Amino acid sequence: MKKWELIKEFLIRFIKEEITKTGLKRGILGLSGGIDSAVVAVLAKEALGDNFKAFLLPSQFSSSSSIEDAKELCEKFDIDYETISIEPLLKAYPIEDKVRLGNFSARMRMAVLYDKSAELCALVIGTSNKTELMLGYGTLFGDLASALNPIGDLYKTEIFEFAKFLGVPDSIINKPPSADLWVGQSDEKELGYSYDEIDPVLMDFVDNRATKEELLKKYDKNLVEFILKKVYQNQFKRKLPIIAKLKSRTIGHDFLYERDIRL
Repeated sequence: MKKWELIKEFLIRFIKEEITKTGLKRGILGLSGGIDSAVVAVLAKEALGDNFKAFLLPSQFSSSSSIEDAKELCEKFDIDYETISIEPLLKAYPIEDKVRLGNFSARMRMAVLYDKSAELCALVIGTSNKTELMLGYGTLFGDLASALNPIGDLYKTEIFEFAKFLGVPDSIINKPPSADLWVGQSDEKELGYSYDEIDPVLMDFVDNRATKEELLKKYDKNLVEFILKKVYQNQFKRKLPIIAKLKSRTIGHDFLYERDIRL
């Protein structure tokens, strides 16, 4: 419990400081009814109070339980929220392939969020956990987009523990993880492995710097190969676009100032 109390305090301070140092006061996020956005919403509410607002952005494919769970969270933690359907946007550009549709849906949600951020003079707060970021399990310029991300260094299995500590409703904690991008979509079915299987390997590889040979001694070969391939294939999703270097100081190469540099 002490661990999560310290993490909670740190992340609340992180959200508040990263927003206010830009000269802004407000933060927003997309609340899906899933566990990741629920955790971030609770932290953001504590950090920003009435300067935080959540947006529910359902489509015609969203489950009714996702909307109900998101509203339950907002009621429990007194979070201001607004519901905006992206159904008209999806109908204006129909896509048959479900993966493309899922990516497009994620990008339409983020387009709405960034427009709302301009309207409200707020920053978009991210909700991608470390497991998703390492595997590239997210949509570039969709759910992976944000101005700051409080939970990007917490693995999915840790998010479940943290959610329980924060008092996130059981209806959110106990349901199977899903991005809710199409009817019946499941994160773990899509990945082919459970988060309980994936996270120990990622923790050893990323945090403990285990080699491939060391991993193969402890874990299933197919699982290790799957994870390493995903990590390396999706490195581009974890970086800003690569700029061709032509001058002595180039953004992303030698011009590496922190975002909060002061003149």
